[in-house]
Amino acid sequence: MQGLHLTADLRGCDPALPLMTDPAALRQRCLAAVTEAGLGAVAELFHRFTPAVEGEPSGVTGVVLLAESHLAVHTWPELGGVTLDVYVCNYGADNSAKAESLMAALVRAFAPGEVQRQTLHRGQGGSAA
Repeated sequence: MQGLHLTADLRGCDPALPLMTDPAALRQRCLAAVTEAGLGAVAELFHRFTPAVEGEPSGVTGVVLLAESHLAVHTWPELGGVTLDVYVCNYGADNSAKAESLMAALVRAFAPGEVQRQTLHRGQGGSAA
């Protein structure tokens, strides 16, 4: 049950970028990035939220279920922000490089002004209680 969990908080993203508000554009980019990283998408769901104020942009949440675990993306065009979450299990093979590749591709796609990343190595050496 070992794996690599990567998260990133992006700020300064262009709110006019289609990935910020268009579920179809975000879906296409996410699925392409998953394939390019060598991971396996098994299902996905992308949802655009209703604007809090009519006429303002609204964000999208997208989740891709991976054979290796998951990818989650949340956009806030009104804040120019995005959160990314990539988790891969390393059961049977070390998928860490693939997770890093997926994260890097998505960060590039949003071209943020600022990136705050976190890395968590899960399931390292603990025994079951």
